[in-house]
Amino acid sequence: MSRIGKLPINIPAGVTVTLKDNVVTVKGPKGELTQSVDPSILVSVEDGEIKFSIDEKSEVAQKQKQAFHGLYRALVNNMVVGVSQGYKKEMELVGVGYRVSNQGNLVEFSLGYTHPIFIQLPSEIKVETKTERNKNPYICLESCDKQLLGLVCAKIRSFRKPEPYKGKGILYIGEQIRRKSGKAAGAK
Repeated sequence: MSRIGKLPINIPAGVTVTLKDNVVTVKGPKGELTQSVDPSILVSVEDGEIKFSIDEKSEVAQKQKQAFHGLYRALVNNMVVGVSQGYKKEMELVGVGYRVSNQGNLVEFSLGYTHPIFIQLPSEIKVETKTERNKNPYICLESCDKQLLGLVCAKIRSFRKPEPYKGKGILYIGEQIRRKSGKAAGAK
C-alpha cells in the first residue's frame, strides 16, 4: 500500500464532498472541482474524512494500483485544500524595461521583444499586477485549482526563462538563480 494513500483526508468546515460513479466533487467557499478516480481505487466519505483503498479484485497490475492509490489521494487532497484555502503564486519580472499590466484576465507583458505578449487567463484564476518605482514588476495569481495554476505559471515563465549570466527573466518570488561567471572570469 502507498504511504500517502493510506492517510485519510479531513474535510474542513464549509466543504462538501460528493461521490458518484467514481467521480469526486468537492465544493467550498473558493469554488468547485471534480476529479474522476480509477475504478481500481475505492473511495469512501465517512465521519468527516475521505478514505482511499485498493480494490484487490480489479484486473490492474498491483504496482499500478499502488501508484494510483497515492496519486488520487494527493489529487483529492489538493482539491480540498484549494476550495477551502486556495493557492497563490507570486512572480517578478527582473530586467530593464520589463513591464506587466492587466485588464481583467487579459495580461500584457513587455519583455524586451519587438512586440508585447498578451495572454488570456482562464476565468478560474484571479490576477493582480503591480509596478512600483525602483522595484521589479510583480504578478500574483490565485486559484482553487493547483494544477491549472501551475500550468499557467509555467506558461508565463516560458516567455522569458531566468538566465544564469545576468539573472534576468520571470522568477518566482524567493527563487534563487545559480549565477555563472561568464567567459571573462574564466580567461586568466
